[in-house]
Amino acid sequence: MGAVLLSGCSSEPGYYDPYETVELGKTGIKTTRLSMGTGMMGGNRQSNITRMGYETAVKLFRDVYDRGVRHYDLADNYGSHNFAGEALKIHPRSDYTLLTKLWHLRGRNIPEGFKPGAETEDEVMRFLKEMQTDYIDTLQLHYITSANWNTELSDYLTAFDKLKQRGIIRSHGISCHSLAAIETAIDEPWVDVVHVRINPYGVHTDDTVDKVEPVVKRLHQAGKGVIAMKVLGQGELTDDEQKDECFRYVLQLGALDVLTIGIDRISDIEDNEIRIRKVSKV
Repeated sequence: MGAVLLSGCSSEPGYYDPYETVELGKTGIKTTRLSMGTGMMGGNRQSNITRMGYETAVKLFRDVYDRGVRHYDLADNYGSHNFAGEALKIHPRSDYTLLTKLWHLRGRNIPEGFKPGAETEDEVMRFLKEMQTDYIDTLQLHYITSANWNTELSDYLTAFDKLKQRGIIRSHGISCHSLAAIETAIDEPWVDVVHVRINPYGVHTDDTVDKVEPVVKRLHQAGKGVIAMKVLGQGELTDDEQKDECFRYVLQLGALDVLTIGIDRISDIEDNEIRIRKVSKV
């Protein structure tokens, strides 16, 4: 008798399922391997999501949920909170995972209405209202580049800790945009979850593949939840062979829990599903 097919792929030797449940490091948070990224062409609380219009964006979130995605990668700077909140409120809150990011920079790409010096708690309370939720699964500091971020931004770390103790957030961490920032995160006990830029071609990553890969592996070995971003080089790796190689590389690396892929049409999800299910587990 032939091998039983699960989620469209053979169980022998075993293939990746985009919707299989994974755990983010040691956080205890369980979610889908594939995440809906919402930051395509994002900044100043705008993105491809906001530009498509409210009804279209809400429908996209709901369609993505119906496909099986349960992890949603948001950010204040993408303007994606309200759309996710409206779309997902019809589902039990425990069925999906919300990650968002707080913009800390004062002089670069400041979102409209951003108040320098605003209390972190005030900002997070606004996030909760926009997302129509009582808690956030993961809150990150957005766009971290400094090797000394854990001391330079210590006030934020303390504020996030207090929110975590109150159950307002379940985990915290950083979205990295430099190799030095990732290296600091490896040994920083405050860090639960980290976004890293990684793909096999080094497109929009923090350094060459041979330098990024071992650092990301060390991060995973340290027990951090690791989320891959720029898997398709910020949408620049469009050739079929390139895309297949990107998914093969990140899935077989053994150091990445969740893959966040920018989605602004349902056909993107369908394409990602096919490519992920072609990669054999090793």
